[in-house]
Amino acid sequence: MTNIRKMFMAFAIASATVVPVSIATATVANAASVAELNAEANQSLQKLYSTHPFAERLSKRAKAILVFPSIVKAGFVFGGAYGEGVLLEGGKADKYYNSVSGSWGFQAGAQSFGYAVFLMNDRAVRYLNRSDGWEIGVGPTVVVVDEGAAKNLSTSTLKDDAYAFIFDQKGLMLSVSIEGAKISRIKQ
Repeated sequence: MTNIRKMFMAFAIASATVVPVSIATATVANAASVAELNAEANQSLQKLYSTHPFAERLSKRAKAILVFPSIVKAGFVFGGAYGEGVLLEGGKADKYYNSVSGSWGFQAGAQSFGYAVFLMNDRAVRYLNRSDGWEIGVGPTVVVVDEGAAKNLSTSTLKDDAYAFIFDQKGLMLSVSIEGAKISRIKQ
């Protein structure tokens, strides 16, 4: 999906008061876009591993990794964000998801970023597979890992269900958050 289309989707979400059901149940457009999404997810993980070596160590213990290579967020008072991602189990693309969020308040600007959620146990993977959309902040415990938190974590202190890394931020927006993002499975 091109960044222009993602930007349009973010603005469409921002201007709507209710997120259309069609976004939550969207399909991956065609085989080429699935191949592109798989390639982007793998590239994004490699980039994440090069900047956050702990993420690579974490990947070896994770049951699955949910990767959103590019989320586009835009807003002016009302805001929205949209992106598509891949669930990797055993290093292979298994299922496809979208991440949608809306917000309102003091905000202006646009940005893109990616994020990866390392699902550490079967309970977290089951929750994602069984839920009719997973809202980050509800359900399994998700810890957003930043530079400071990564220095204090080790593979022996991991106790939470999932760990998220935000990466590759570009653009001008006051902050970035995945809290409140709804993750829903999309059909292939």
